Amino acid sequence: MNEQSLPEDTREGYADELPEYAERVLEVAERIPPGRVMTYGDVAEWLEEGGPRQVGRVMSLYGSAGPWWRVVRADGVLLPGHELGALDHYRAEGTPLREAGRAAEGHLPRLDMKRARWDGGADAGAHT
Repeated sequence: MNEQSLPEDTREGYADELPEYAERVLEVAERIPPGRVMTYGDVAEWLEEGGPRQVGRVMSLYGSAGPWWRVVRADGVLLPGHELGALDHYRAEGTPLREAGRAAEGHLPRLDMKRARWDGGADAGAHT
């Protein structure tokens, strides 16, 4: 995403510094261990501020330099338009996936949210 495509109110400070909330969201994303994920709502809950939509907005505007694939939809569906890139990361990191059924559109797997979801606790390396 280039600066030209950013909304007017985010262009001004984009090059110099991120909004404080965006910094906090990205810090949480950086803490998520390889092979684990948090939902947009999980991140908002962790921060005790905002909600899933606000976290999603931050990730869409500023998340490309970090581990964007680790902040996901609660249903485990891969991010539309970024499925293959995310899938490459998930496979490289050993993130638990559920294979798609034959009827699934595109036959893409989903995240196994029961096993991949990270609660921010000390079990950073263990899949439950």
